[in-house]
Amino acid sequence: MRIVYIFELIIPKMTEPAIKAMIQLMDDSDQEVVQMVEDKIRTLGPAIIPILESEWENLSLNPILQLKIENLIHDFQLESMKSKLMHWKQGGAMDLLEGMWIIATYRFPDYSFTALKQEMEQLYFDVWPQIRENLHPMDQVKVLNGVIFDQLKFGANTKNFHAANNSFLNVVLESKKGNPISLCVIYMWIAQKLGYPIYGVNLPNLFVLTYKQKEIQFYINVFNKGLIFNRVDIDNYLAQLNLTPNDIYYNPCSNLEIIRRVLRNLIMAYEKSGDEDYKAELTDLIASLD
Repeated sequence: MRIVYIFELIIPKMTEPAIKAMIQLMDDSDQEVVQMVEDKIRTLGPAIIPILESEWENLSLNPILQLKIENLIHDFQLESMKSKLMHWKQGGAMDLLEGMWIIATYRFPDYSFTALKQEMEQLYFDVWPQIRENLHPMDQVKVLNGVIFDQLKFGANTKNFHAANNSFLNVVLESKKGNPISLCVIYMWIAQKLGYPIYGVNLPNLFVLTYKQKEIQFYINVFNKGLIFNRVDIDNYLAQLNLTPNDIYYNPCSNLEIIRRVLRNLIMAYEKSGDEDYKAELTDLIASLD
């Protein structure tokens, strides 16, 4: 009867004070009440995150209730991220930068897409004045390499290659250190904005770029300061791995494939660090994309 009374009192008036009252009931001694209240709060969705954050800051709360609120906030943020990523996929996965931003919100939920675009635009404006026209494509890439790696100081994070932060673009932009795919995304975005036909290529164990236009095609190892190589080098690389040549190892991949690979890198990072909860969440997420 007590549970029925509580819900009859609160649920019809789902105002902010009513929601806060429900949050306080998560500290109730009756576990049946706690479970019913938590289930009800979860039906309200990510829109109540600001209220949960406000209540979490209440210093009078006991640590157990604060932990419950933290878990709710994380679950709502994960739900929001999944929804955004599925919407991005269903919309054609046209904007790679948007996909990378959505992934960054997994650990940095307050990071805005506007902030990411502004940072990337600033990089473009740092590079653009130093680009010369009418150069051979390989020479264009060499100029781009000089600006990005020598002047702007982007480079490989060889010390912490498997760190999860290598997959979050906001961290990579701040530290200027990343893994092959995050560095490739930054490089490719700038190159395409400059009008260069440069795209991602899904090589086994190494993500690279290709410059592909009509009869011209060569490859760029961004993780090695933009080293230029050719198709024969890929043949040799595959032979060393005892892999049969396949078109996907030579040609551009889609934005969706890039995002899937970023998620797989994150899953591996969390597996190596022993963060099983994060690993399980991302494994479920990539399964929904597949």
